[in-house]
This record gives sequence, C-alpha cells and structure tokens, in this order.
Amino acid sequence: MNKIALAVGTAALSLSASSHAHFQMLYTPVSQLEKPTTIDMKLVFGHPMENGHTMNMGKPESFFVQFKDKKTDLLDQLEKITWSGHDNKADAYQLEHKIRRNGDYIFALTPAPYYEKGEDIYIQQITKRYINKGGLPTGWEQPLGLKTEIVPLNKPYQVFTGSTFTGQLLAEGKPVPGAECEIEFINTDIDTKANAFGKDTYREAPASAIVAITDDNGMFTFGVPKAGKWGFACLGSGPDKEYKGKELSQDAVLWIEAQDL
Repeated sequence: MNKIALAVGTAALSLSASSHAHFQMLYTPVSQLEKPTTIDMKLVFGHPMENGHTMNMGKPESFFVQFKDKKTDLLDQLEKITWSGHDNKADAYQLEHKIRRNGDYIFALTPAPYYEKGEDIYIQQITKRYINKGGLPTGWEQPLGLKTEIVPLNKPYQVFTGSTFTGQLLAEGKPVPGAECEIEFINTDIDTKANAFGKDTYREAPASAIVAITDDNGMFTFGVPKAGKWGFACLGSGPDKEYKGKELSQDAVLWIEAQDL
C-alpha cells in the first residue's frame, strides 16, 4: 500500500514524521446487524495499523451506550481480560451487550489516562463506536456532549470504498480548528475468542502516519481507499491538558467501517 488517497476539502494535509499512533479500540466484527443479538465488544489499546505493542488499560472512567434519547451506563458490565498482541500481552476489557431494537447504538468510552514513558506524557483517548440494527438511523449524526468527540457527517457504519468520510471535531461542544487527526486501519486479523491480534499484517503500512488537519469549523474529510475498519484520532483536542503533574494529550477517537459497494 504505497499511496493513500486523501480528500481534505479546504483542510490542510500532511504526512507526519512520527511513528504510527496509539489507538483506543472498541472492536466488534460487524457494525450493522439484521437480527437481535448479543454483541461481544473488545476494548483494547494498541497499534492497529502496524500490529505493534499493545498497552495496558486501567479501569475506564466512563463507558456508556446512547440509544435514541436513552443513555445506559455500561461501566459495571465490563470484564477485565488479557489481550495478546503481536509480541506481548496487556490488560484490556470486554463487554457483552444485548441489542434488540432497531436503530443506532453509540458506544462511548473515556479510558483511564495512560502514561507513555517514552514521551513522559499521559494519553486519554475518548472513543466512540457505532452499531446499527435494522438499517434504521436514529441519531448517528448527533453529538454526545463528551469533553471532546468527532461527530460523523456520513453514517459511520455505512461508508463505501472509494467514497469519502467527513467528521467534525468538537471540544466541549465547540469546533476545534487546526487539530492534527491521525488515521489508521485495522491491519491484522482479530480473534475475539482467543482475545488476540493476528501475527501477520494484511498489507505494508504507510511509511509515516496519515494525518489530516481540521479546518476553521473543525472539519476534516478523508478519502477511503480500502474496505475495513478505520480509526480517526484527533490529538490533544480535549480541554484537559494536565494529569498528575504531567502533560495530558486528551484525544477524540472515532471508528468507522468501510465496505465495498
């Protein structure tokens, strides 16, 4: 995979010289359901594009699902697990959640800040994942009022290969201009029964991070070149800048699923 097509409208575009990013994942195999089911969601903090080191998660600060006008706290339903990365094991979490009614289920996680020793900073990635049942949209485009979040302007569970995805970055409900948003895809198999990443990657990762910069209205657009699960992490967009006397990067993360049409 030597070239990635990016469409950014009026936003600036760059390829960061930094290594591939940490990404908080909320993983389920599918994003669209036809029948009532109990989903098995994995909460893992890792490097999905390079299939690298997996990091330990502390107990999350909050975890809930929004369905129409109902918000359900899921924090007490989380089960701690051990996740096998490519070359290590780490603490992670899982959730079993019944989905019965048609509509959009928006899962939102605020994890515990993670200390990145190599940079001497804390990272907290406030992450959203969307599951739809029955093809009925019921609020996927609405913000959740998180400290920072990416609000999708395309259905995040129905994006097609070769099309574009647009999101708006908010902090405390207001657009965030000039933010750096790193973009990655899950580049390996995921075994939900064994709680493990695969040993191999699907394709060679880009030489440097894929990055889009939000415009004056906090908007960015990305041209999706391949089917799969794509993550967007807008760095340092949250209002909290310090934790335990050290710098805090409070990021907004959103996952979408792209399919071939």
